[in-house]
Amino acid sequence: MKSIAFFVFPGFELLDFAAVTVFELANVISGACLYQMAMLSPQGGAVASSAGPTVGTQACAAASGPWDTVLVFGAIGNLPTGAPVVAMVCAACTGARRAASNSSGAELLAATGLLDGRRVTTHWARAAELQQRFPSLKVETEAIFIRDGKYWTSAGMTACIDLALAMVEQDHGAELVLQIARQMVIYHRRASKHAQLSTLLEMAPRSDPIQKALDYARTHLCRPLSVEELADVANLSPRQFSRRFRLEIGQSPAKAVESLRLESARELMENSRHPLSYIARESGFAQEEHMRRAFVRVCGTTPQALRRTLRQVA
Repeated sequence: MKSIAFFVFPGFELLDFAAVTVFELANVISGACLYQMAMLSPQGGAVASSAGPTVGTQACAAASGPWDTVLVFGAIGNLPTGAPVVAMVCAACTGARRAASNSSGAELLAATGLLDGRRVTTHWARAAELQQRFPSLKVETEAIFIRDGKYWTSAGMTACIDLALAMVEQDHGAELVLQIARQMVIYHRRASKHAQLSTLLEMAPRSDPIQKALDYARTHLCRPLSVEELADVANLSPRQFSRRFRLEIGQSPAKAVESLRLESARELMENSRHPLSYIARESGFAQEEHMRRAFVRVCGTTPQALRRTLRQVA
């Protein structure tokens, strides 16, 4: 049995507890007590979330460590970074086999000095601030979570689920993780290098017709998706559609469709063992060679090389 300590502070986000659910389901599905969990805070007692509901915690000084895994939750607003709190977190993480942070929890973990010189991530909206406050860190803004030695950092929000699943896989294998993901009704488990923001979200159209066309493209990648086809979905003439699309998205429809195809191909490479020819076809590339050229031009690497990298960091 492995013990896990979750450090909770006022203003924590309820979504963080999705990570707790991952470990809970590991126990339920396996039929064994694989993980014993404790909620800790500096003083103990009820700690209020950013949404209002509270969670009961033990005072750190009264808790029975050392811990196998320590996970420091973030919070809306600033976390306490006074010397006693930093020392408390530092001691717990130093004695643990594995230490992690979620979202802004990286700021508190960084304050201990344990992350100096390491690759880390946090929520994209706080990455610049983290790098400025702690110049010795190697802050990466794309990955949803990063493992550097025994230290793990997560972008927060739903990425805490991916972090927890990766930990369970490290401890107990991929089959249990697959069962947990199914139980949580997760579409697919994302590898650590998965981008924090999807291509579709980053495009952010301002009008319903362009949004409708993008949604259609994302769910019909096997189709040619010509300007004429997308314009028909948007109920615009091809000329009107192309002009409005460039104005709202900042690129041509063809470039946007290519980005969606590349994202789809990358997801399939992360989460399946299908041959590249199948992935190219499912993502809408006419030939595998067309997909290869697109990856080299846009990503600077081949699909084969990217797949090897994803398997190494997953």
